Amino acid sequence: MQEQAGHAEFVNLVQEHRALLFKVCNLYGRSEADRQDLFQEIVVQLWRSYPRFRNEARFSTWLYRIALNTAISDLRKQKKTFLSVDPGELPAGIEDLHDGPGQEEQRQQLYAAIDRLTELEKAIVMLYLEDKSYEEMEEIFGIRQNNLRVKMSRIKEKLRKLTKDSEEANYGTGRT
Repeated sequence: MQEQAGHAEFVNLVQEHRALLFKVCNLYGRSEADRQDLFQEIVVQLWRSYPRFRNEARFSTWLYRIALNTAISDLRKQKKTFLSVDPGELPAGIEDLHDGPGQEEQRQQLYAAIDRLTELEKAIVMLYLEDKSYEEMEEIFGIRQNNLRVKMSRIKEKLRKLTKDSEEANYGTGRT
């Protein structure tokens, strides 16, 4: 009975924070299939790590750390691996998240620019967009707050340039 309560608690926590998982998957997955695979892999890693979660940090901080480490490790492998856990062993009830109407194009433009950033820059942007404080980011990344502020400033400038270059490429110079 206690094991079922643990399953239900895990499912509820992941469901409550699934938007965070969706953002990580969109940042690091190149195709829809990659995003779905990454989502599954992150949930597997969360499930494996959940018994060791000690409530020393907030659940969202712990989830970010696991999700980002999984996504970055997955990128570094440069090859597909198969899940070593039977999906039937995972608790049921964790639903995928989908875009609302009209958001797909805007999301794709944002992620296209972010996709050109380094792995760390992507993670910093994601947490920044989630309104995470620099204190929380310091806890997640182990990078001092002042360094994070400098990095964020440089990332913003880089994104401005990338989106400007993208707009110019899409719309041309106005000449026919």
